[in-house]
Amino acid sequence: MQDKEEERSLVNVENKLKKDGYAQDFNVVDGRLHTIGNDSAKTYAPDEVTIVDFYRFEGESDPDDMSILYVIEANDGVKGTISNAYGTYADSDTDDYLKQVEDLGKNLTKKDK
Repeated sequence: MQDKEEERSLVNVENKLKKDGYAQDFNVVDGRLHTIGNDSAKTYAPDEVTIVDFYRFEGESDPDDMSILYVIEANDGVKGTISNAYGTYADSDTDDYLKQVEDLGKNLTKKDK
């Protein structure tokens, strides 16, 4: 049986999400969310995606070494994840983009999975 820490590792969560269909990796470039690693790259504005869930991870040796994995669904059905450091080490472009997405979703009810 796995312990709680092992279950909550970033790699294990990503593997579970991939099995659930969240296979696309994203990054933020010039204020838009981009798909990574495929020939038909797509980009999305903040109003074209929804954050459906997120997971926080704390570094094993340094509590300041935190990251967040966001589970994203685009309006065209593309599903995937993007991660970002938390706090001081956060990528500001990614942080700004995800805040816009989050603000757009404030009045929406969370979809049932």
